[in-house]
Amino acid sequence: MAETFSDELLARLVAAHLAVDADRLAFDPIPTGKHNTSYYVRGAGQELVLRISPPDDAGFLFYERRMMAQEPQIHALLRSETTVPVAEILAYDEGRALLDRDYLIMERLPGRSLAESRLSAREADSVLEQVGACLAQMHALVTDRYGYLGAHRPMTPQPTWVQAFDEMWNRLLDDVVACGGYRPEEADVYRRLLAAYRPHFDRAVPASLLHMDVWSQNILVDEGGRLTGLVDLDRALWGDPEIEFAVLDYCGISEPAFWDGYGQERDTSFSAQIRARFYLLYELQKYIPIRIWRRNNPAQAEQYKHQAFALAGPLLQALGGGV
Repeated sequence: MAETFSDELLARLVAAHLAVDADRLAFDPIPTGKHNTSYYVRGAGQELVLRISPPDDAGFLFYERRMMAQEPQIHALLRSETTVPVAEILAYDEGRALLDRDYLIMERLPGRSLAESRLSAREADSVLEQVGACLAQMHALVTDRYGYLGAHRPMTPQPTWVQAFDEMWNRLLDDVVACGGYRPEEADVYRRLLAAYRPHFDRAVPASLLHMDVWSQNILVDEGGRLTGLVDLDRALWGDPEIEFAVLDYCGISEPAFWDGYGQERDTSFSAQIRARFYLLYELQKYIPIRIWRRNNPAQAEQYKHQAFALAGPLLQALGGGV
């Protein structure tokens, strides 16, 4: 849950890195953040955003601990190699001298979230087309290793996507067990399920840069329907673009206009449909620990558990009902 910090402390955090008059700074909480505690900063000569990570003893998914550390590199890469509208990060502090957690300061991009906009249907389609074009640029950025490769180093970089996803899948299941969402034997069903379908993942695929959190709150637009920003890149991943498509499906972004902008047809083969189901399972199951550890809402976590089981049902049935 978002925390509250005094304006005096917030001013000290900003003044430690920027030439500003701390007494003139003002801070407005950003209510939509679900992981970090964020503020709009006024009085610094330009509009800024201050983001503060959760404390070290918060409940984290395996890739979330200090994941803010990868944002400066990702933002710099996108600003250098693409036209994707991302903010300039002015400072990132992991020294813990003023605060017992990491924080960053970046420029505030213009516009408001797509969720809060009042665009016409035609303008909204134009935004999705622009998002598609931006993600195509991101996905064209590739490296030679797969997985969460940021400075926070949550996993071992893998030489193939199938190895990376296998580790991600099993580490996430460890988290679901650790929070009490699954019994160990329930998690083992999902472990064996991926092993049974592994041949569908064992293929050559580029290690593309993936945003992994594109939804209506993280898309900024102006009043004319121009895309002004993609935000919250702390969950970025290097891997199969199809796992990004599953997130877009879940968040209602992968509409025809998106694909017009993306400029490539989606693979609809049988194997791709199998992978899409697993990728959606990966997305769904992360909410079980989040709802238990950070929202204190086990009832909602149970709903996600049932959704995951329903999604896995056809995969289990195709194997004769058991793995």
